[in-house]
Amino acid sequence: MPTTSSAELSAPSILVVDDTPANLQMLADILKRGCYRARPVPSGKLALQAAKADPPDLILLDINMPLMDGYQVCAELKKDPMLAGIPVIFISAYGETVDKMRAFGAGGVDYITKPFHVEEVGARVAVHLQLRRQQRELEAVLSKQRELEGMRDSMVHMIVHDLRAPLTAVFNYLDLVREQEAGFISTESLQNLDLAMKASRWMVQMVNVLLDASKIESGQMNLRLVECDVGELLAEAIDAIRSLADEKNIVFCRTHVRGVVDRDTIARVVQNLVSNAVKLTPPGGDVRVTLQPLPAHLRIEVCDHGPGIAAQYHPKIFEKFGQLDTNVRQSVPSSGLGLYFCKLAIEAHGGRIGVDSEVGQGSTFWFEIPADGPHAKAKLT
Repeated sequence: MPTTSSAELSAPSILVVDDTPANLQMLADILKRGCYRARPVPSGKLALQAAKADPPDLILLDINMPLMDGYQVCAELKKDPMLAGIPVIFISAYGETVDKMRAFGAGGVDYITKPFHVEEVGARVAVHLQLRRQQRELEAVLSKQRELEGMRDSMVHMIVHDLRAPLTAVFNYLDLVREQEAGFISTESLQNLDLAMKASRWMVQMVNVLLDASKIESGQMNLRLVECDVGELLAEAIDAIRSLADEKNIVFCRTHVRGVVDRDTIARVVQNLVSNAVKLTPPGGDVRVTLQPLPAHLRIEVCDHGPGIAAQYHPKIFEKFGQLDTNVRQSVPSSGLGLYFCKLAIEAHGGRIGVDSEVGQGSTFWFEIPADGPHAKAKLT
């Protein structure tokens, strides 16, 4: 009984599919001379069975076969996630019209014609096996990178989660010191204390953004939808961060418009957009917030008088860890997740978000959300 050597088992496996025995034998001989492991089968049905049982590194597939032609076989292979990446080289008899568009459309990577030329078969097989090896190496690298990114995200999430409580405590203690010792410390010390409170508040806000973005990404953040006065909601959200505005004026004309939203999430979105606008607006400038009812949506705009953003950066700033690239010195660090969180939160509401801006003309960040909630069956709490 013949045995298979370890060298043969380690050689690239090539499935050869042709309904003509002479062609099968010829191709098998050519491949063996190239130190490949040839696996000849005479029909498309058997080819699919053989590929599923032991996926090959490459397939040589005859086009014209009875019952199931090469195009059909290739299409079936591409439906299977385990087999879809295997390169398929079509075989066509000399003089036959090869439908190249159909061949490539079915998922083939190349084709060769009969009668076979040893050098041509060897060259095409070698090229596509090399491409397949490189593809697998790249997939392995990407898989490892995704694994490392997952570990990094988990570690960052854990650290950030553990930071929230002590940062909140720092702010509360600073606030307590300011309240109890205001009459006993100098004006300069009070100013320094205010700066420390401001910095700690920014850090708490950044931590909350990181945690909320992570929750939305993982599908663990459920919206708590309520019908409310959205104008009143925006006014409260803006008032909560006015102390961070320094010498900038936040202008909002309260408009009473009702809508179905997650109050906390929309408040956080508005605070993120207003905070960015405050950082980009020069001292003495205004940040304007408007609420506009549309036929089925609510539109909120936040306008600043900052340096503006070039058009090519408009989509990028909503990406994860995207940063506003400006010449304005920012005294407050950024996580690069604020606008990303806003995008996730607004999309969770069934809405959309964007920016209108030109360099030197300031920016208007806006979002639109359905007035009646993300979907018709939204349950109110």
